[in-house]
Amino acid sequence: MAIEFLREIPGPAGPLEALLDQPDGEPRAVAVFGHPHPLHGGTMHTKALYQAAKAMTRIGVAALRFNFRGVGRSHGTFDSGEGEKADFKAAIAFVAGRYPDLPIWAAGMSFGAWVALTVGAEDPRVTVLVGIAPPVDRFDFDVLRTCTLPKFIIHGEEDELISIKEIRKFYAALPEPKELVTIEHANHLFETKTTLVGDAVEDLLADFALRT
Repeated sequence: MAIEFLREIPGPAGPLEALLDQPDGEPRAVAVFGHPHPLHGGTMHTKALYQAAKAMTRIGVAALRFNFRGVGRSHGTFDSGEGEKADFKAAIAFVAGRYPDLPIWAAGMSFGAWVALTVGAEDPRVTVLVGIAPPVDRFDFDVLRTCTLPKFIIHGEEDELISIKEIRKFYAALPEPKELVTIEHANHLFETKTTLVGDAVEDLLADFALRT
């Protein structure tokens, strides 16, 4: 069973509240997670994000979740995305220092998917991108259209905010390698379906983790 450590990591606007989930045994990689929109109740404890992080530990990947500035005990105030990107970069720097020899995966949900995917696509330390319910019609994801990192997308078929039609259009424009999993009858927060998000993460990335 994974052991969970409570940590506070350095951030550009002050310390960021964080949790680091460790797998049994030595980790093969470390994933950094960004959470849903801070102004709409998103935190590192959002259920689907929690399930995704726990799934990472089951496949041997350490998982760092943290609260963006102004959320929970994290210092600072909401900064409309630019500050949150800086927070994500600080989280990447933290895990790079703690695990200097491990691949780093950038992952996130909703607003946090936009932050994680766009920051990760431009950071040479990042080797994998994972987006859960990415808001592709609300934020600029153009950097992914030329990104050749492995990209894994998980989305609810009945997402009321970002339609599955928009996701499929976005996915079609992405270069390989890439994979898309849709979860039946799931809304944007995957209510009553959050364990399926963890299952999808595990199914998509288990073999990939073994190859890292």
